[in-house]
Amino acid sequence: MTRTCASPTGVDAAILDYNGVIGVQPTLAQWQHLARLAGWPDTDLASLQHAFWNAREPYDAGQLSDLAYWAKVLGYHPGPRLLHELRTADTAMWTRTDPQVLDFLYRARTAGLPMVLLSNAPAHLSSVLDATNWRRHLMDDALYSARLGVCKPDPAVYEHALAATGIADPGRVLFVDDRADNCRAARRLGLRTLHYTGRPADLRTAFALAS
Repeated sequence: MTRTCASPTGVDAAILDYNGVIGVQPTLAQWQHLARLAGWPDTDLASLQHAFWNAREPYDAGQLSDLAYWAKVLGYHPGPRLLHELRTADTAMWTRTDPQVLDFLYRARTAGLPMVLLSNAPAHLSSVLDATNWRRHLMDDALYSARLGVCKPDPAVYEHALAATGIADPGRVLFVDDRADNCRAARRLGLRTLHYTGRPADLRTAFALAS
């Protein structure tokens, strides 16, 4: 269904990234816990993070199973118990949220703004996010890279999200993401963008809602 409403602010819908906008970054303690599970030396956390991110895009895109991803990170296939512990710790790292951002989004929702979640996330994390209260109450839809088979900043991701908003004119849809490259890709498709750097006041300005 295509929405034809036109708000006086010029923003008829929003597409929101999860991590770095709604979700907060993992703590050092969470990274250290993951490193201990993986058997990584305490003094070499950076190399664990390198291995973690090096295989992350295909994992987020649904091209690797949990087992295949962690085998790439560790260099060997973990047993069922360790795999469960690693996935649990990984998921916990990405499920903490910013209460100030959620408070603002609830007010935006009360004002009638349609919102779609657009996240690069593996399959298990996608299911966990879908089960949260804020996801069910705030978002008209949620699109995850593992289900789409492709990650931001691929143009196809934004096209799916724009369709989910029901707004025909991309110039009336605001895309919010903490990565500049993702915002640049969205702008090339005509979306309005906010490169979010952790300041909730910037959301109020971009959405043009009263604080």
